[in-house]
Amino acid sequence: MNARSSARPLLMINEAPALESLSTRYELLVSSISDYAIYMMDTEGRISSWNAGAQRFNGFSESEVLGMHFSRFHTPEDQQAGLAQRALATALREGRFESEGWRVRKDGSLFWASVVIDPIYTPDGEHVGFANVTRDVTERKRVMEALRESERSFRLLVQGVIDYAIYMLSPQGLITNWNLGAQRIKGYAPEEVLGTHYRRFFTEDDKAAGVPDRALEVAARAGRYESEGWRVRKDGTRFWAHAVIDALYDDDGELLGFAKVTRDNTEQRQAQESLEQARAALFQAQKMESIGQLTGGVAHDFNNLLAVVSNGIDILRTAPPEAAGARVLDSMRRAVDRGAALTQQLLAFARQQPLAPSVQQLNRLVLGFEGVLRRAAGPLMRFEMDLDPKLRQASIDEARFEAALLNLVVNARDAMPEGGTLEVTTRNVSLGANQEGALPAGDYVRVSVADTGTGMSEEVRRRAFEPFYTTKEVGKGSGLGLSQVYGFIVQSGGGVTIDTEEGKGTCINLFLPALEEAVPETPAPRAAREERVLIVDDDPLVMESARELFQSMGYATLHANDAAAALRALQRDSEVDVLFSDVMMPNGMTGLELAREVRQRYPRIKIILSSGFPQSDQEFAVVGKPYRLADLARQLRTA
Repeated sequence: MNARSSARPLLMINEAPALESLSTRYELLVSSISDYAIYMMDTEGRISSWNAGAQRFNGFSESEVLGMHFSRFHTPEDQQAGLAQRALATALREGRFESEGWRVRKDGSLFWASVVIDPIYTPDGEHVGFANVTRDVTERKRVMEALRESERSFRLLVQGVIDYAIYMLSPQGLITNWNLGAQRIKGYAPEEVLGTHYRRFFTEDDKAAGVPDRALEVAARAGRYESEGWRVRKDGTRFWAHAVIDALYDDDGELLGFAKVTRDNTEQRQAQESLEQARAALFQAQKMESIGQLTGGVAHDFNNLLAVVSNGIDILRTAPPEAAGARVLDSMRRAVDRGAALTQQLLAFARQQPLAPSVQQLNRLVLGFEGVLRRAAGPLMRFEMDLDPKLRQASIDEARFEAALLNLVVNARDAMPEGGTLEVTTRNVSLGANQEGALPAGDYVRVSVADTGTGMSEEVRRRAFEPFYTTKEVGKGSGLGLSQVYGFIVQSGGGVTIDTEEGKGTCINLFLPALEEAVPETPAPRAAREERVLIVDDDPLVMESARELFQSMGYATLHANDAAAALRALQRDSEVDVLFSDVMMPNGMTGLELAREVRQRYPRIKIILSSGFPQSDQEFAVVGKPYRLADLARQLRTA
């Protein structure tokens, strides 16, 4: 078939008069098109017609261009290479010439053109010229070049990354490309893995469990799969990997494959494990240090308990059995029970155990640990507790919370070498975003330990949570206490803040996210039911003396420094049996007024008052100061 017969001419020249009107309309249509340059050329390539689009693209008017050879629009390089002659010859031979390239406007500027040249024949098959259709596609070329450059840069980026294994998978999980990071991390060259299934990097246990196939299923369904686990290198060694698989889809939603990114996190995992081990060891060391600080007080408590047992034995040996045997044996049993309870508390505190958070009512933890906290505070401290009876629950590790609380109490005591007031409070609080430190908005449980000690300067406050930072004398502290408290509370999802003023004291606040419901207050569980006495006195030395006397008789003791603190204590603990209060109080309600209030609220509680002055009012049982054990025992029998 020759070129003429195979060509599909753009326009056939017809001399029939019936078609003259149609030809005229067609010429008007072509001449008005402005988005395409459409013009006719004779058989030599000289321009014989010119439309509005040609004038807009090329910048020439019709009068300027008619009779001009169309090679005028070619660059000098294309003119020298004979592009115009080759284009016309190709159009004649193949019936069409199509190409893209730079073209030159009248003003010398260039544009990227898409050009189509068709030969024109008469109905008799005579070749009479060519039709040239040109379109300015400069913007499309710019976009395509930018896209190609972006793709090239992305390929270079992916191939150049060595800290991440980045590769593609087919929908079936076969590896289709491989970067330098994958080669470095996994040990395989591209030719060793391309076309193989990616399950080869999984452990035998994971293969047997179907982990590789399940990962692709999840990624295909959800669009993404992320996991951590052991992976196997070419040499058989293992590394801890963080892997992400993203599904890739075409415009019609058809799955094309997966993008896989893997990072070797072995060193980070080992560092985290080492850090956890160090934290656990430090926590245990701090607990043992705290126990060491409590040793003197524990020995004192056991001396009291042993004194009860020893005196009881002497009484039983010298007195007739019917006289005092049952009562003495009962006191000895209570002393033994108290000793066992104290021992169990210390063992639980000292036991080494991992972080195990559970839902807790913090008031219960504070009350259950009150005896240790008071002993740690020492006799010079006025120790108070103000616990919210409707406190909400929080998730916390019990042992570490007790250790943190003990640490704060010891720090508060050390800040008051001459004595002072130390108060533990609990509250429900609602915070706005960043209202307290960097905590997000929400509901929290706040536990505060406040003192009236020396306070902190601004520099000390800012550095207080730094490990090994301390203002204590050499040998008096490690500088790790507050940093451990901070780390533990933050690890539990909360935060720690310090309110302090130099010379006026410090309050350290522990914030823990509050859970939905509060639990009603109940007294801390006890191994055996023992009578409980609430001692109210503002003098620490008198308080300590009274505590020892009551404990020698087998009573469990609670303490308050004034009437208001006593009433709060009774709100928390409904099982108090005896109120023992000094009549004279420094502030507010007197001991007598307190006794009347307690009798009205809690009529079952025995009330004994103490006073250094004669009391004419016999409304309540009164012991005079100084009192002895026998005086207390007598009033307990008659009150």
